[in-house]
Amino acid sequence: MSTATFETPAPGRIIRIGLWAAQVLLAFVFISAGLVKLTTPIPQLAAMMPWAGQYSETFVRSIALVDLAGGIGILLPALTRILPRLTVLAALGCAVLQVIALVFHLSRGEADVAPLNVVLLALSLFVLWGRNGKAPIAPRQF
Repeated sequence: MSTATFETPAPGRIIRIGLWAAQVLLAFVFISAGLVKLTTPIPQLAAMMPWAGQYSETFVRSIALVDLAGGIGILLPALTRILPRLTVLAALGCAVLQVIALVFHLSRGEADVAPLNVVLLALSLFVLWGRNGKAPIAPRQF
């Protein structure tokens, strides 16, 4: 009678899988949010996000570009292995953005948005920690 043995993945492998999952999720959220803020007319956007109708269109569209840059930066450099250090910088930028967003929303009495900001902050810090030291991506050799 043979017994099947199940190998548990090495801790490094689990962290790498978790990092890729976090990066894909963050990229999806930030790119989606950026595209919505960039392409939706302000009156429609204000119906979804009240603050968007209370600030200039330039401010709202600038935040959209920051979201897009963070979403692209957290995934693309690591995925292509071209300048993967940019992923670490993007993760830092996303974390800073979430701290600012958290303070912004709490100061406006929008505590219902805070849990999302905290989750995105935690994921960004995880990617920052992981890609900066625990499981960095090696640059492509040309």
